[in-house]
Amino acid sequence: MLADRRADYAEMLFSSGDHPGAAELLRGALELAPGWALGWFRLGEMEEAAGAPEAAARAWETALKLDPADRPGAVLRLALIGRAPQADAPPSAFVEALFDQYADGFDAALIGKLGYRVPALLSEAIHGPDGRGFRLALDLGCGTGLMGEMLRPYVERLEGFDISARMLAKARGRRLYDRLEKADLQDFRYAGDRPGLVAAADVFMYVGALGRVVKTVADLLAPGGLFAFSVERLAGDGDFALQPSRRYAHSEGYVRRVLDSNGLSVLSLEEHIIRQDRGEPIVGLIVVAAFPPLEGRVPSEARREG
Repeated sequence: MLADRRADYAEMLFSSGDHPGAAELLRGALELAPGWALGWFRLGEMEEAAGAPEAAARAWETALKLDPADRPGAVLRLALIGRAPQADAPPSAFVEALFDQYADGFDAALIGKLGYRVPALLSEAIHGPDGRGFRLALDLGCGTGLMGEMLRPYVERLEGFDISARMLAKARGRRLYDRLEKADLQDFRYAGDRPGLVAAADVFMYVGALGRVVKTVADLLAPGGLFAFSVERLAGDGDFALQPSRRYAHSEGYVRRVLDSNGLSVLSLEEHIIRQDRGEPIVGLIVVAAFPPLEGRVPSEARREG
């Protein structure tokens, strides 16, 4: 109880702007509860805000030792301050915990507060003025079903996959999907019929390197099938980069190269403001790519080798 009280007071001081005082008080709480991984992670945030990056790094390293699965995302914080290399993907446990936590207020926050536009923009890019339909569509990282609402009128069968059980529960309540399944997109496998459409709305911000998932999609698409997705646009140099938001941004050149190396041709790639973040517009890329007909299909392994 004493540790809890000190942690609560630390949060009060932090909210008032006394970041050094908050960090000192939370350190006292952690002396009483040294195995509290989330407490060490929060201490790192307070130390960073107080202008003490070395102390922040030590706190995040302790959090990572206590929770090797890294549900708080300590390794991402360490990367952002230069104390760990940038990972190709965030820890799966971090992504799962993040969206389990956000599930209840997810739709209200995205649509009501952040002006989230990705499902509508992707739907327009996919279906066009003629309202193209599909026999089978997969919604990767389906979340609560916001993209599913856009896809449902145009597909005979809709299947959704997400890493968060609580997000899937929200999606199930919408009664949009013919199948919902828990899946980690960093290691996604699919054994059903070949879909005519695979969509991933606002998902690759939590993936990083896209080679593996794009290869998987290319190998399962039906002849002539579409792959539609969004990314946050990387304004600087490089292929992709971890942002202070702990989301990844990707460059247009990288997106085009990954698609091309897996036999996917870009049908449309447009720049749009996809949402707001802390009052600032977030610019993204809305992408639709196509797989060639069956006679032109070459397994991705052979494409890379030859």
